[in-house]
Amino acid sequence: MASGFFAILDDIAALMDDVALASKVATKQTAGILGDDLAVNAEKATGFLASREVPVLLAIMKGSFINKLIIVPIAFVLQALYPPAITVILILGGLYLAYEGMEKIVEFLFHRDKKAVEVIAEQDQKDSPNEQAKIKSAVATDFILSIEIVIIALGSVLHQTLSVQVLTVSVVAIIATLGVYGIVALIVRMDDLGYKLIKRSNEKGLLNFTGEILVKALPIVIKALGIVGTIALLLVSGGIFDHNIALIHQSLPQIPGMLKQLLLGIIAGLLMVLFLGIGKKLLPKKKL
Repeated sequence: MASGFFAILDDIAALMDDVALASKVATKQTAGILGDDLAVNAEKATGFLASREVPVLLAIMKGSFINKLIIVPIAFVLQALYPPAITVILILGGLYLAYEGMEKIVEFLFHRDKKAVEVIAEQDQKDSPNEQAKIKSAVATDFILSIEIVIIALGSVLHQTLSVQVLTVSVVAIIATLGVYGIVALIVRMDDLGYKLIKRSNEKGLLNFTGEILVKALPIVIKALGIVGTIALLLVSGGIFDHNIALIHQSLPQIPGMLKQLLLGIIAGLLMVLFLGIGKKLLPKKKL
């Protein structure tokens, strides 16, 4: 009886060792997409009133966990039954990300002033339509990024047993969510930390200097994240097309990989913006 119990413990320990090693490999392979995920989600979690930043971030993180709870089992089922379906889903997701990225650029170039007024007006109160729309958009974008994270993690452990695969993908999904949104939380609250340091230092010395840097740096960081997040959307989408469509992957080998992926994202995004724009004009308008 005792020997059987210790044998089970040995099996569990061996399984955990395998999962730890596989998780390390899978995390390394998903590092690039996690960096893009961080940039995209940090950009989407900013731009709110200070009192709403943490609630909004928690709402997005909750949506991210739900996304992964949905994606992980579906990924295993599709991998077992019909692996090509995963590629189709990734490509559709890539089109969505390309549209998100190019829509931001179009909005900035042609509708910047109007949108700024709307945001200021709508963010004066809790649970405003603009806030809810941004949360839904962030969760939808996270869904596509989560698909790619899960697929990359699963692809790195296909040679392992099913139990190791399930545990490894689950560990990577949890690390991805907590790690990304933990860093995002630090970014969006850096001005609060700065004000606390200034208050604690009585506006003197190194603490005061550090606090002032944090406060002054936040607007710059947020603006930079907006630019980096938009580029990340286009890069991720272009990467999906490059890695999953053989004809595209084999074409233009003389162009550096990252530049090629950015161009693919821009082209796909422009086509999606034009296609959806024409579609909206053709659809009958609702009567008030």
